[in-house]
Amino acid sequence: MGRIAGEPRIYLDGMATNSTLLCIHRDPAQLTLLRENGYELVTATTGSDGLRLLMSRPVDAIVLEYHLGLLDGAVVAAEIRKVKPQLPIVMLADHLELPEGALKSVDALVTKSDGAHFLWATVHFVLNGKPTQRREGTLRAQMAANLRRTSRLGEVAKA
Repeated sequence: MGRIAGEPRIYLDGMATNSTLLCIHRDPAQLTLLRENGYELVTATTGSDGLRLLMSRPVDAIVLEYHLGLLDGAVVAAEIRKVKPQLPIVMLADHLELPEGALKSVDALVTKSDGAHFLWATVHFVLNGKPTQRREGTLRAQMAANLRRTSRLGEVAKA
């Protein structure tokens, strides 16, 4: 079991074993840590290209940026769920303030400020955790986002 240096205490047992990730991201070069840690990356820079790739080759999980342009990540995640409901999806967002329901079809949420190592650990978890554990993680991510949003609204109301 190894610890990720320079990050909060995150322990992972084992490395990726040739898992293939479909990364739908405006700048896939930002995801190189995943490749460096044993994942094969199939990349797309738009939601529609990502959906086409998903239908043309097998993947083990999805890393999906929320802010994609024409199709936001929530729409793309919902489409993925329609055709491959068991496929784990990790949403990557600039911040936690996302529209209501944006996390409905994802297994985990990582903000860019969490860092690349946290993204890597999250991908490892969704690939190796049981489906019920992933769903519980989604609920925790949704609750955390709602709590943070409520807290900020309270701060604005006090000002």
